[in-house]
Amino acid sequence: MAGHGESEKKSSDAVNDLQTFRAENLQSNMKVIYYSRTFLSIIGGVIAGILGFTGLTGFVFYFLMMAITSVALIAKAKFSIHTYFDSWNRVLLDGFLGGLMSFVLFWTFAYDIVHIF
Repeated sequence: MAGHGESEKKSSDAVNDLQTFRAENLQSNMKVIYYSRTFLSIIGGVIAGILGFTGLTGFVFYFLMMAITSVALIAKAKFSIHTYFDSWNRVLLDGFLGGLMSFVLFWTFAYDIVHIF
């Protein structure tokens, strides 16, 4: 049976184990995710346009690019997401739709330049 002093020590250790985040650090990490997704969406759009992807093939390419980006960001965080972010959704989903708009813009632009002219 645990004594009174041991239970106090366990409860104080439990309080110290809670994750706390500084808002500035969390915001900076979110900017990195957003900029990474936007940059890779632009690059992916140009590649998809040059390769001549059309229709569903281009969108599948985008989803594949974003999956690779998510895995790379998780690997960059050394697979310890809760050290840098408050949830998995931040890494997996944030910036996803904004990146889609950039992807489509540069995809159609590169496709037009390479395959129509």
